[in-house]
Amino acid sequence: MTTEDHTDTLRLRRLAWAGVEIRLGDTRLLIDPLEHAEPLAPVQGLPRQPLPSIDPPPGTHVLLTHLHPDHYDHELVARLAASGTIGCHTPIAPTLREAGIDVVPQEIGHRRHLGPLTVTPVTSLDWRGSDADQVAWIVEGAGRRIIHCGDTMWHGNWWQIARDHGPFDVAFVPVNGVIARFEGYEANVPVTMTPEQAVEAAAALGATTACAIHYGLFHNPPVYTEQPDIERRFREAAEARGITAALVADGEPVLLPSTVR
Repeated sequence: MTTEDHTDTLRLRRLAWAGVEIRLGDTRLLIDPLEHAEPLAPVQGLPRQPLPSIDPPPGTHVLLTHLHPDHYDHELVARLAASGTIGCHTPIAPTLREAGIDVVPQEIGHRRHLGPLTVTPVTSLDWRGSDADQVAWIVEGAGRRIIHCGDTMWHGNWWQIARDHGPFDVAFVPVNGVIARFEGYEANVPVTMTPEQAVEAAAALGATTACAIHYGLFHNPPVYTEQPDIERRFREAAEARGITAALVADGEPVLLPSTVR
């Protein structure tokens, strides 16, 4: 990354569950914002605490990693689509359009500019077996680079992503390592990354900071069972790898490393 001076600073804020807000100047971007939990109740159960409302200004942009309802909040996205763009991976664009959402589709590796930000979808892995169902998003601006990994499983593409796009200042990584038992998908293995796997992914990506997302809100055994002791395990794994562990409450800022790459 460049070490040139920038008049604006990239600002990050963790939202509920897997949501992240990114701001640079007057440009505001939300990834996987979640406000409505009612559609999740039959599987993931009711949230352990109320989800805060999201009321960004007109012109806010949205990126979706995939269409699971804990990442694609249709009601919220439809509201935000009225004044900002909704970005997605090309294969899910028809489903969103059928639902009345005007979207800007992107192929894996193709860059798009949102004001001073650049956004690029890269490979992710959905536990139901379809590569088209999910992507991670890379966001660049003001000499900084972050990656939002959705709720991916562990996969072998981390190193290629790092070669093509890294290193990263912050990797937002799912950590709840959930055991899921529904819709004909049942196995005693985690279908999202565990705390330890999330740190290993951040290490492979060359991330300075790993911010834990996608944990602590839903736990509905035996249908949706989260890993125990997530924060301690994440912190210890990050320390062992020499990575800064960011355990950030909903709505709070995520600090960038002090050195611009």
